[in-house]
Amino acid sequence: MSKINKVVLAYSGGLDTSVAIKWIQEQYDCEVIAMIGDVGQKEDVEAAEQKAYDTGASKVYVENLQEEFVTDYIYPAMKANIMYEGKYLLGTAICRPLLGKKLVEIALQENADAIAHGCTGKGNDQVRFEMAVKAMAPHLSIIAPWREWDIKGREDAVKYANKYGIPVPVTKEMPYSIDRNLFHSSYEGGILEDPNFEPDQNMFVMTTVPEQAPDEPEYLDLDFEQGIPVKLNNQELSPVQMMETLNEIGGKHGIGIIDIVENRLLGMKSRGVYETPGGTLLYHAKKELEYLVLDKDTMHFKEVITNKYSELVYNGLWFSSLKQALDGFVEKTQKHLSGHVKLKLYKGNVMIAGRSAPYSLYREDLATFEEDEVYNQKDAEGFINLFGLTLTTEGIVKRGKGGE
Repeated sequence: MSKINKVVLAYSGGLDTSVAIKWIQEQYDCEVIAMIGDVGQKEDVEAAEQKAYDTGASKVYVENLQEEFVTDYIYPAMKANIMYEGKYLLGTAICRPLLGKKLVEIALQENADAIAHGCTGKGNDQVRFEMAVKAMAPHLSIIAPWREWDIKGREDAVKYANKYGIPVPVTKEMPYSIDRNLFHSSYEGGILEDPNFEPDQNMFVMTTVPEQAPDEPEYLDLDFEQGIPVKLNNQELSPVQMMETLNEIGGKHGIGIIDIVENRLLGMKSRGVYETPGGTLLYHAKKELEYLVLDKDTMHFKEVITNKYSELVYNGLWFSSLKQALDGFVEKTQKHLSGHVKLKLYKGNVMIAGRSAPYSLYREDLATFEEDEVYNQKDAEGFINLFGLTLTTEGIVKRGKGGE
């Protein structure tokens, strides 16, 4: 490996990445630039910026990525109806490629030799960050301290921090790790590693548990244009406002909490608890429009695409050629996906209370069981005879062979 002179580090302000600044400087004898990506994690980014400088960063980039996160990552994911293993709306997986992309952009701007991140060597996030780098700037080296250093856990990290005078939070350590952005919050590790342990009702930061949600249901109206939400309760909102408001409403009613033992990319199973209140509302509302607008074959094939798309995103292949090709198909399915959906929210449940669309393929005159002038029911007999021709032929043959 050639000499590394400058590194851009994905920085959060936490213990691991603060220690990483000093460790990289010591290990590689190089300049470290910190990048703080504001993706709606509701943390004090100004304090994190100052801490990065105090810890030794030569420069700190604070990037407000919230709108880009919604328009270029959350909305495309919602258009594809992504859901990993039947539960997970991939709130972390769709965020990491954006942060990786920004790391690369800054590294190229600064003429850096490498990027660095604080992901562990067991998780999926290391792959998601690094796939973005390989896709956009494969010449950059990648430094992953958790795969290199002798620090084995929090106690070792605290000792290292004290050695170099790096500030360590004095607050009580959480018994699990939290990762939050504008789309969701995730909880993993610690006491949650026991899949038989029920999550504490007080741990959620975005959502009221259903038991404590209001005793009266709430209705909300969503209007979509080509698969994108544009109005909430008849009010036009910006992408960030849309997510924040949906999170607030969904969170109040206990919407979007899941508990899953998922299959990680690296082969092991991992227990995760996630809350995605606004995303869950979007998922149900937009999918309801697809029931109206998409023809049967397209809708059924899109379900196949959705599974593959979700797997690609989970595995960190956001920038892959296959994912981009699937985006083309998804965009085509959303061309006429405009309309109105009314949702009813009650104690963790999302129910459909109404829907309409200008390109709806649902026709009451075709679906009715009453007499109509559009559909001749006698025609069904010929269709059934032709549709069942293979079964009829097999039945005749088997009967002639004695029912074998």
